[in-house]
Order: sequence, then structure tokens, then C-alpha cells
Amino acid sequence: MDYSQYEDYGFERVSAFNLSTGYEQRSYQDHWHSYGEILLVGPGKTNIFTVNRDRYELAEGDFLLIWPMEMHAIIDADRKESLVIQFSNAFMNSLFDLQRIMHFYRNLHVLCVGSHPELVAKLRAVTDKMKEIFFSTGPDRELRCCMLLMEFMLTLDRHREEFAPELKGGDPAYTDSVMRRMIMVTDHIKNNLTADDLSQGAMAEMAGISKDYFSRIFRSVTGMNYSKWLNTIRLEKAAELLADREKTLTEVAMLSGFQSISSFNRVFRAEKGMAPGEYRALRM
Repeated sequence: MDYSQYEDYGFERVSAFNLSTGYEQRSYQDHWHSYGEILLVGPGKTNIFTVNRDRYELAEGDFLLIWPMEMHAIIDADRKESLVIQFSNAFMNSLFDLQRIMHFYRNLHVLCVGSHPELVAKLRAVTDKMKEIFFSTGPDRELRCCMLLMEFMLTLDRHREEFAPELKGGDPAYTDSVMRRMIMVTDHIKNNLTADDLSQGAMAEMAGISKDYFSRIFRSVTGMNYSKWLNTIRLEKAAELLADREKTLTEVAMLSGFQSISSFNRVFRAEKGMAPGEYRALRM
């Protein structure tokens, strides 16, 4: 795969997984897309990246996690021997456990071999298998790579105690019945972002549990409170809609469930660091 096919690769419409390497250029401008990326940093003394408004200087063997819809750039880094794994947002949202992991670690972007050697070694073993399978000629390579992507996420989740307290949720103990109810509620929200009442109380009633219990379980499952999660889901929908240049910013705001263009602009800027129009202009 040559460089020109990299960011323009429309795999989110035809595939759940892509893997690439071997680029000569050491930089790539600010951009975003609806799929996520896992980048295994290559060799060299200089490996500098940005995700949203944060700058990261990484070492060989570190991982950079870029979640769907996040603005990111490669400032100066080895790209010839680095490994880029791209995964469909639709695939991640197809299973509740993958949704839970993605939302729980939404603010985690770096896994350093120096600070998390055991975890990074395990993840490196998984990505090495991905690379071997992806560049094989097997007819089932996508399925096998997706299975390894799930293993990558589950391995990360098993090491959650290593990360900062702000990434931790509450008591992870909940029954299968409660899990099914949470799946029902989150699916309902994603499919009805313009509904009149998506309050936490209404969703707790839909799940058939108390508001306080719903709040505790929701934080445990997603790693964030209900209000922040709902805004995150709305922003993900907004980012998806911004790719359609025929839709006005007001239409994007309304279809994403925001009550006004001013609240949409405020929440979007607070999360993304720029106005929706600026974000749209940087769409690949």
C-alpha cells in the first residue's frame, strides 16, 4: 500500500480492519476520520505525535491509541517501520464490551514500554500476529485479525488497575440481566438521539432500575458519568454527519441531539479544541 492510499482508504465501508506500514514520509498533517487507529511506534530518536490538543514524544515500541473522530497528526516520526492498525467504529460499536472498553479508555492515548512493560509486551505479541496474518493470503485473514483486535482490547482492559484513578470506574460486578438492560438502553440512545427525553432518570426507568443504581452501573460500564457519555455519543454522531458537506452546521447539531447551535458549538469546542466548521475543514 502506497502513502496516497493510507488516509483515503475507505475501508470503513467495506471492511472492519486494515493494517499498513512502510511509509517514507516522516510527517502527516492534522486530520480525523471515523475509524480508530493503533500505532506501534518505530525506531529512531524522534517520534512526535499529537492527538487532539496533546503532544506526545514516544520511543520505539510504545503504542499510540487514536480513537474514532479524534484529531491527530504525525509531527516527525519513523513511519517506515512503524505499524498502523485501523479499525472500524461500526465494528467496535457492534459489541457492548468493545463499546465499554473504547469509552472507558477514551482519554488514554499512550502505552509506554517503559512504564507498562508487561502490558506492552503482551500487546506487541498480539500485533505481531496481526501483521503476520494480515499480510498472508488466507481467505479468513480479516476475521482472524478482528479476533486479535478483540484480544488486544481485552488485554488492555485486564490491566486497567495500572492506569490513573480518573480512568477507573466503579464496582464492575453486575449481572447478565443488568448488562442486557444496559445494552438495550445504550442502543436506544444511539438510535434516538433526537428523542424528547434522554435524561438519566428516563433511561433508568427504561432499564427497570433505580436512578442511583443506574448511575453507578453506567460509570462502571463506560468509565464516565451519564451526562459526559451522552455528549460523547452526540459528538461522535456530529463528527460523522460533518463528513456530509451538504448538511448545515445547524442540521448537524439538531440531528445529533443538541438543543441549540450555541450548545453544540460550546460542547464541540470543549471536547475537540476547535469549532465544528474548523473540524469539518480538516476532514480527509
